[in-house]
Amino acid sequence: MNEVIRAGEEMRRLRAEMIKLFAGFGWTQERIARIADMSQPAVSKQVAKHAVDDPAPPMALALDQSDGPWLEGRLWGLAEAVAETLDGALCARYVDALARGRMRFTPRCVDELRRLLEEDLRLRRAELPDGFRAAYDEIGRGFDVPPKAPAAATAPVSSAASASVRRTLAHQLQRDRLEASRPPDGS
Repeated sequence: MNEVIRAGEEMRRLRAEMIKLFAGFGWTQERIARIADMSQPAVSKQVAKHAVDDPAPPMALALDQSDGPWLEGRLWGLAEAVAETLDGALCARYVDALARGRMRFTPRCVDELRRLLEEDLRLRRAELPDGFRAAYDEIGRGFDVPPKAPAAATAPVSSAASASVRRTLAHQLQRDRLEASRPPDGS
């Protein structure tokens, strides 16, 4: 029961941070509500609540960041896209558990998701766009090769952003990038 309560509190905190971040980027409340799966009045209330706070400096958005939560978010976004594209994808159960908050991003969970996603990409390559494999290769290199410089000097994401915000933002950016790279016929 405590895990359920803790997950709910974490989700509310994450939504509040995401609303503040997206409002800072100038996104409309309607678009934020759609992405956050909230009503527009609830988003409006959060925006008004954070309007009195000092605005945080905007985060630089680059998909090729190499910190752990960012890579985890990209992996999650790619796995979600694969699970939606393939019927019976091996990674689908993990993606569902992550999306519902039943599973946390631990090193073991990330390794298992990588293994399942790699298996989906290997076995059903013909059914997936080429961009999926390219994205996985880039993400895998990020996990396998540690950054050469200190993270604080190279990471464009604000240090004020929590790991869950960076993970969620990377997830959404990866999904948007994959969607934009698909051919118009949807294949």
